[in-house]
Amino acid sequence: MLVNAPKLFIIPLLFIGWNTVQAQEVWTLKQCIDTAQIYNKTLQINRNHISISEQREKEAKANLIPKVTANADYKYFMELPTQLMPMNALNPQAPEGQFRDLQFGVPHNINANVQLALPLYNPQVYGAIENTKIANELTHLQFQKSEEQVLYDITTLYYNAQILKHQLDFLESNLINTQKLLKNMELLKEQLLAKGTDVSKVKLQADQLNTQKENVRNKYISILNALKLNIGIPLEQNMTVVSEIEQQILTENNVENILDLKIIQTQNKLLNSELNTLNKSRFMPSLNLIASYGTTGFGYDKTPNDFLKFYPIGFAGLQLTYPLFNGTVTQRKINQKQLEISNNELQAQLIGDKNKMEIENATRQRNTAQQTVINTENQIALAQSIYEQTILQQKQGTATLTDVLLADNALREAQQNYLSAVVDYLKADLELKKLTGTIKN
Repeated sequence: MLVNAPKLFIIPLLFIGWNTVQAQEVWTLKQCIDTAQIYNKTLQINRNHISISEQREKEAKANLIPKVTANADYKYFMELPTQLMPMNALNPQAPEGQFRDLQFGVPHNINANVQLALPLYNPQVYGAIENTKIANELTHLQFQKSEEQVLYDITTLYYNAQILKHQLDFLESNLINTQKLLKNMELLKEQLLAKGTDVSKVKLQADQLNTQKENVRNKYISILNALKLNIGIPLEQNMTVVSEIEQQILTENNVENILDLKIIQTQNKLLNSELNTLNKSRFMPSLNLIASYGTTGFGYDKTPNDFLKFYPIGFAGLQLTYPLFNGTVTQRKINQKQLEISNNELQAQLIGDKNKMEIENATRQRNTAQQTVINTENQIALAQSIYEQTILQQKQGTATLTDVLLADNALREAQQNYLSAVVDYLKADLELKKLTGTIKN
């Protein structure tokens, strides 16, 4: 039954004969959502993605920190390097164009130094920092998107469980009525006021209700298991859902709050940042501060002139790198990025237009379903009244068994129509909340 502030669907049915379900712990929708925030595996994976994105941003910033490396090497020359010296270098009288081979150096060579490199300006490093920052924002939005989807799935399953629970209540109530009718028909048969076929018809109806009840119960258990899986709790956990279906008041629609649109806008921001980085790396030089300090050792191991001496060496300077021509590779990347930006802008327009259309459709479906729920509630009350009057007339002998069965079928049909209307309403309401970004409210 639909009521206002908060509006509730309340079916005043007694839970008779369903002791197993009653004994289970009742979980509210809020409990399910709060628990899923902690234990849902998809959300845990996406939280890890956020941490990975944050580490990537820190990694990009770390490229601005000076890099210090230590290097060492030892070389033993079995054959010393040979150089050709012009003969007239030592003897001006020697003819030009003649050389003499000379071996220089000592067999043992040792080098050890510490080098420092600090980027003073590097457009690729600054571009990467900006890109990872935007990518981190995008990861947070994607987490919100996955969180929204998890809430949507859990809410859908919860509503389905509530509908099936109501259906079980209806079946239980109908079964009680049928059993009362069966006793009445058996009594009439003993008094020779009813035929055996009349009793068989009522028994058949009772069997059909029992079969239908068992099928619905199996569906209900399956839905609960799917709900537990989405929440992230063990399947062995005993739980059931609240019978009352609460209807939240819808907040004002705001297309700008749509998460999909925010993701597209952030992707556009990232693409433009990548394009800006490519343009800068194409025309801007890179400047690094470099420094080194170490020692060089020379050794000779032939006695009696053996020795090992070390000489310090150090320098500091600037290193400038400017790309002159890289085979138009950067230009091709820029062309690709411009096309990606164009597609992104078209996709943003498409999402905006599609969302407006879907909001309009969902709003209309929700309003229609809301009115249908009210109508079917009235139909149930009317069918219930007709059934009770028919039963009374049948006891007074003014109505036949066929009239009772027809009234019973009409009541069950009204109940099924009510449940279908509630399903349509909840589906449209949930879809509208998802489209307007208010599913968390």
